[in-house]
Amino acid sequence: MAKTTIEWTEYTWNPITGCDVTSPGCKNCYAMKLAGTRLRNHASRAGLTRATSAGPVWNGEVRFNEEWLDQPFRWTRPRMVFVCAHGDLFHESVPDEWIDRVFAVMARARQHTYQVLTKRADRMLEYFSRRDRHGLVLAASHDIGWAGMEWCPWPLPNVWIGVSVEDQKRADERIPKLLQVPAVVRWISAEPLLGPVDLTSIQWGGIGTSMLQGWTGQEDGLHWVVAGGESGPGARPMHPDWARSLRDQCAAAGVPFLFKQWGEWRPISEGESDWFSSLYVSRRRAREGEDQAIVDEMQGRRCTVAQAVIHQDGTVFEDIAAFGAYQQGTGAMLTFATGKKAAGRMLDGRTHDEFPGAR
Repeated sequence: MAKTTIEWTEYTWNPITGCDVTSPGCKNCYAMKLAGTRLRNHASRAGLTRATSAGPVWNGEVRFNEEWLDQPFRWTRPRMVFVCAHGDLFHESVPDEWIDRVFAVMARARQHTYQVLTKRADRMLEYFSRRDRHGLVLAASHDIGWAGMEWCPWPLPNVWIGVSVEDQKRADERIPKLLQVPAVVRWISAEPLLGPVDLTSIQWGGIGTSMLQGWTGQEDGLHWVVAGGESGPGARPMHPDWARSLRDQCAAAGVPFLFKQWGEWRPISEGESDWFSSLYVSRRRAREGEDQAIVDEMQGRRCTVAQAVIHQDGTVFEDIAAFGAYQQGTGAMLTFATGKKAAGRMLDGRTHDEFPGAR
């Protein structure tokens, strides 16, 4: 278990590591790059990636890190814990028995709040669909040698279950399955957000249903929405309207919303009206007797960071002078590659740090 700077959690716990690329949001996975570079010789990561011309890529192998399984017991102070930050608890290659053991630990070390996030909604639903799953978790507690639990509530009150949804397609596929899973808190991570996502009318049973309300009310729907842009090398820009839309949908439904970050790219609309002026420098310094303002007017100024124009539909122009970049009706937005720290996490002038309340 390690302390983390991830804005929506406090610690990470990796009893299972390893994964593979399953959708567009995986392209620049930080855990994948780390496993194939700095941690490639670590026992928990060795052999889990393959080298490619684009960098290390998960190879589909997964690993159970037995020595880390009991980490939650070593902390008595309650913590918010992101489970399997460097893998996927519900990966197709992860046996049910491993998952049972992870849930047994979460049930026993109940002082912590555990945040589970998966891209494998089908596998997750399959796991929870067994009627005896509660009993299997109880049995796992006995089998691993600890004093077994006689009983624990189900679903576990300290476990939040979520899915990653980077675009509408993934939202349509994954969220209806999430809402069929027994969980005290169901949530989504729309990060990296690669397109607009409408949570208010997703097909469920042939009917357009609000995922924020579910079939019969809020208890059946989502309890938390996290959104953010992509960071790191090769990051793709996020249109601010996508984040605003999720914020507004959540506000209308009374669902907590957390805006994690802009990521690598900061839109020109976010900040003071001339915040981006510091990113430009003169193409030529004024000589003695010249006025720098006049030189700049004649010679122009150049931007010191990469720029890109993004449309509301996700089309990106790396050449901001390209034909069609600022076409009317596209919601064209100029963005700057300032880096995560400089881009910040203010959305329309304020932070959004809402969490689910006690349930």
